[in-house]
Amino acid sequence: MQSLKIILLSSAFNGLTQRAWLELRQSGHQVSVQLFTNEQEVGANIQQSGADLVICPFLKDRVPETLWRDASRPVVIIHPGIVGDRGASALDWAITLREKRWGVTALQAVEEMDAGPIWSSCEFDMPAETRKSELYNGPVSDAAMYCIRDVVEKFGTGFEPAPLDYGQVHVRGRLQPNMKQSDRAFLWQQPAVEIKRRIDAADGQPGVLTQLAGGDYYVYDAHLDHRAGQPGKLLAVHDDAVLVGAGEHSLWLGALRRKPEAGEETFKRPARHVLAGLLDGVPRLDWSINTHPHCEESYQPIRYREYGRVGELTFEFYNGAMSTEQCQRLSEALRWAKAQDTSVLLVRGGRGSFSNGVHLNVIQAAPEPGLEAWANIQAIDDVCQEMLTARQLVVSGLTGNAGAGGVMLALAADLVFARGGVVLNPHYKTMGLYGSEYWTYSLPRAVGEEQARLLTDACLPLSAREAWRLGMVHDIGPHDPHDFGVWLRQAAGLALNDDRFRPQRARKAELDLERMERCRQTELLEMRQDMVENRGQFLEKCRNFVFKRKACGTPQRLVADWAQTR
Repeated sequence: MQSLKIILLSSAFNGLTQRAWLELRQSGHQVSVQLFTNEQEVGANIQQSGADLVICPFLKDRVPETLWRDASRPVVIIHPGIVGDRGASALDWAITLREKRWGVTALQAVEEMDAGPIWSSCEFDMPAETRKSELYNGPVSDAAMYCIRDVVEKFGTGFEPAPLDYGQVHVRGRLQPNMKQSDRAFLWQQPAVEIKRRIDAADGQPGVLTQLAGGDYYVYDAHLDHRAGQPGKLLAVHDDAVLVGAGEHSLWLGALRRKPEAGEETFKRPARHVLAGLLDGVPRLDWSINTHPHCEESYQPIRYREYGRVGELTFEFYNGAMSTEQCQRLSEALRWAKAQDTSVLLVRGGRGSFSNGVHLNVIQAAPEPGLEAWANIQAIDDVCQEMLTARQLVVSGLTGNAGAGGVMLALAADLVFARGGVVLNPHYKTMGLYGSEYWTYSLPRAVGEEQARLLTDACLPLSAREAWRLGMVHDIGPHDPHDFGVWLRQAAGLALNDDRFRPQRARKAELDLERMERCRQTELLEMRQDMVENRGQFLEKCRNFVFKRKACGTPQRLVADWAQTR
């Protein structure tokens, strides 16, 4: 196939855009990224670039007219909807209306949004009771990559995209309005399962606005529970979540955002933190694997199961962010799991991201963000230490994407198994941080000193396959989350006798505890300067991340030489 010059025009370098960047490069194409800043700049940059093709994996803005009118260079939108679906709330409506089949459509940009001729489409069965973020990062991402590959293969062959024709029987999609809060609204008197579906459809952004504890809040991260109580009343608190009564059963809410006053900005935080001061008298329900190792509660951010000689410890923290308290709970759970009579300890993620390291929203909300960051980094270091020093063969299961300290946490295991399609970002510098989580021990152990320096300096994503080639990942499983879970348990059990992993098993006997401690202390000396003394503007970068400040330009590391503005 001819090597093409392809620009990915995107509102952010998000997971799907990263995956497209990685896979297209691996296919031999010359790929550059253009983040959407303003219409004039974007139009001029792309017009001057000499690109053959523009693909928009994640674009919230209108394509500049100068681009879509230029017939010599197609601009293809990747829309997360079936053929004929139009509008910015495609996944929100699909979940709310309980669609059985959904898909992704690649269509050419024209004046009217999502109405252009169709290059490719790919459908899939909708998972039951899925969150928008899970849907987007799972089946939608896979279908989008199919469409992107299909578009690239068709380009230059004389293929003519087919006009959208609502008269065709197979065109099931329709124009849907942007979903408003009035479309999402619910009453606490409704069954919990119906309320959860509305919250799931607004997962990530924008959340569902509702009344709770006498105030107005956007709610996220809902989990069904069997308990019953007065609809809308706070029934209990567990870890960071609050339990709210509904018309039938109840719901755990893991995250909230207070409705801002005029001119104010608020952001998402753990529910217990947001409602602090309003929870006096609300019962605290405490269970952990230490006290209830085979707990059957529906809401378990950390849970444990045994499969023969394999102990499986699953942690599931919303958006992959790990606060100081969450890290402390995970450390306690690891200590308990390490004391069990097992030969393999499988440490895996749940839904969504595996881990993205410290919890920037909790840090930003603290009275002294730098000091909270300092406490958080030491707590996540403790998690890594528990994994590094386990008697069992420790296997990390990368169920989703991982970034920064989340990648290094995975590398604290003896073996790393990844779900197909996950993306890793093994670097810290874009947040103004040196990095910790024993990365100066674990990363060189996996890839060598020189490659470790290159990875942390480049600040670029890695595909699971690239990470496997470098030695960071030891095996790759199925794309489907359920299939991966089954494969992961089997692979973890077989790892004890698999000749491929003999070096990793032998390495446990050569663990250099003194070197590990030196690495940790050296990293923390650097991190104190970054977090407490703000050497690299971490505090400003943290604030920009939490408040979702739009990028003022495309980072140079993402711009190919051929696409540099002349």
